[in-house]
Amino acid sequence: MPHGYFEQEAKVQNPFGLQYLGSETADEALERLKKQDFFIAIGDNRIRQKIHTAILQRSGRVPVSVLHRGGSFSTFSKHGAGLMLCNRAVVHPMTLVGDGVIINTAAVVEHECRIGDFAHIAPGAVLCGNVSVGEYSFVGAGAVVIQGVRVGKNVMIGAGAVVIRDVPDGATVVGNPQRILSS
Repeated sequence: MPHGYFEQEAKVQNPFGLQYLGSETADEALERLKKQDFFIAIGDNRIRQKIHTAILQRSGRVPVSVLHRGGSFSTFSKHGAGLMLCNRAVVHPMTLVGDGVIINTAAVVEHECRIGDFAHIAPGAVLCGNVSVGEYSFVGAGAVVIQGVRVGKNVMIGAGAVVIRDVPDGATVVGNPQRILSS
């Protein structure tokens, strides 16, 4: 079966020449997913989790993990199903990464970090050692979270932010040094 993609409608630009396989909500989509490996490449953490769970419940299948050959994932670290590790992203030893996580281009995840299910570490973000990022949280492009900081669940960290203190669940954080806009 050829490589392809599911989407609400076919993309006008298709630089990789992938076959359009129809809507991801169609019954035919589930039938195809029962027969081949798949990956959920959706940036929205909640939608990615919703599709992951729906496919698991309906078919018993989980997405494969995709690790770009230009990225580095330590053999001394572990990850769940459906990890996307992009080009030049690095995950160092003793890190635990949950299901459905995206570690985007050139992101750095240092030693002993914990990244919760369906979190997204954006391009160029840096998690220093022993950082914890909760489920569904987003660490923006170029943001830095210093060592030992705990980022709660459902947190939004803005691009370029420097996080020097723990962040409560549901907070939006921006700036250098960090300031909480809402929680």
